[in-house]
Amino acid sequence: MQNVETVSGTGIPLLLDDIDTDRIIPARFLRCVTFDGIGEHAFEDDRQQDPNHPFNQARFQNSGILVSGRNFGCGSSREHAPQSLMRWGIKAVVAESFAEIFFGNCTALGIPAVCASREGITRLGAVIDADPTLELTLDLNALTLRYGEESVAVTMPDSARSALTTGLWDSLAQLLARKEDIAATAARLPYLNNYAAS
Repeated sequence: MQNVETVSGTGIPLLLDDIDTDRIIPARFLRCVTFDGIGEHAFEDDRQQDPNHPFNQARFQNSGILVSGRNFGCGSSREHAPQSLMRWGIKAVVAESFAEIFFGNCTALGIPAVCASREGITRLGAVIDADPTLELTLDLNALTLRYGEESVAVTMPDSARSALTTGLWDSLAQLLARKEDIAATAARLPYLNNYAAS
């Protein structure tokens, strides 16, 4: 299991409110069998309509921390939205607030989604825009986002923070770590008698 305690990287500002999952990944890209290649379509329609969209700008390529506004990830409850951001390269999202299902999907993927005040978001956006090479460090134990000598306070529900910092967010890793126990239990269950032999 992988503990997520700090995330570092450059930032990408998208200081808009109510960005829904249809904008993060348009519906026509949901027909995929796997999530491979979905990252290149993050914000596809917005990027086509606005050549100056941050996800189009060379200076923000390879950024790992997305900074956005209020109610990020609202709309339909598609896991494809955080999957596309993760596969684009986003390792953490900082916003004023999140839609609940989007937040849960981020946590299940090991992507910290933390909240900051409007003032903090605005300050971060300006700092990143002025220097896209500036390294940001999100510290889930200290609940801060540091940049240079400055920092912005962030919040996150204790349950999500604990899941990330202890590695319990990764349900598949938890299952694999208990493989022998699962096999032993399955062997004792009469309706799974053939499990141990297969």
